[in-house]
Amino acid sequence: MFAPSRSLVVVSLALLAAGVSADAPLLRSTTVSWDEIQARPSPNGRSRSLFRSATAPLDELEIHVTTLPPGQASHPPHTHPEEEVIIIKEGTVEVFQAGATRRVGPGAVLFMASQEAHNVTNVGETPATYHVMQWFSPGLKKKAEAK
Repeated sequence: MFAPSRSLVVVSLALLAAGVSADAPLLRSTTVSWDEIQARPSPNGRSRSLFRSATAPLDELEIHVTTLPPGQASHPPHTHPEEEVIIIKEGTVEVFQAGATRRVGPGAVLFMASQEAHNVTNVGETPATYHVMQWFSPGLKKKAEAK
């Protein structure tokens, strides 16, 4: 059984964060601990990129962790063709989905449907951290890039 070294995992994550190339290998089963995930400043807080790669059934699977300071929004409400799931790790957020707003906390699971306006805003007094998983079904990434 192959167990990648920590440095191999960190280098692999950096390459995945840089984007997906056409000849990049498919993402295989892997594990990343919280301590191995490097937080980087982002326009709206901090971001930790985990994976961004094709998988056997998907054109691309992208997973990252975002930490928003109090009062900060992820981005203005927007839409995109891929679907995404967000799992709240800590903090209190207000989620806007297709015209409705709801306040949720740790453990909440958000599903963002294709082409429905959405965003997340930290409405608590402490940082809010959440995991984001997006995927492009076969053919969807090419269609999205063509627009």
